[in-house]
Amino acid sequence: MLFEPLAIEGAFRIAIEPICDERGFFARLFSADAFAERGLEADFVQRSISYNHRRGTLRGLHYQIEPHGETKIVRCSRGSAFDVLVDLRPDSPSYGRWQAVELTSDSRLMVYIPAGCAHGFQTLADDTELTYEITPAYLPAAARGIAWDDPDLAIRWPVQDPILSAADRNWPRLTALTQD
Repeated sequence: MLFEPLAIEGAFRIAIEPICDERGFFARLFSADAFAERGLEADFVQRSISYNHRRGTLRGLHYQIEPHGETKIVRCSRGSAFDVLVDLRPDSPSYGRWQAVELTSDSRLMVYIPAGCAHGFQTLADDTELTYEITPAYLPAAARGIAWDDPDLAIRWPVQDPILSAADRNWPRLTALTQD
């Protein structure tokens, strides 16, 4: 696995290293040792899937408050998505900044999102599916979000007029955040 640091402190784009032959290829998607060598979380307790019918579906920007901050590995197993993380850690050098990575089933790229970052995505194709490795487990009482269209973040979402849930339409702006 190849780990490429992103502009968000502690976040990485991860590429597989396929071993190819006439049958196709084999590659590792996860190695606890490889993650631990880099000081990254390696004990993921939850695996989730997000299936999205239509291009332009936007989910996020979600996070959990401390001490339940989630670390995630996100991968696109079908279709394609514009995957976004926002640094919410006040002491981080990248606080308040966002980064996007295009994830596709063909590229097989993954994104490692450290705790303290909000996460969201917008689908770029119909029938897009993302898989997640998450730790710790989801706790509804700790779930929060920030506005997907926060003008202070100015995220350049690729599809206009996104398909959103009622909850995702009503998250507060970054400037309104308070740690509960």
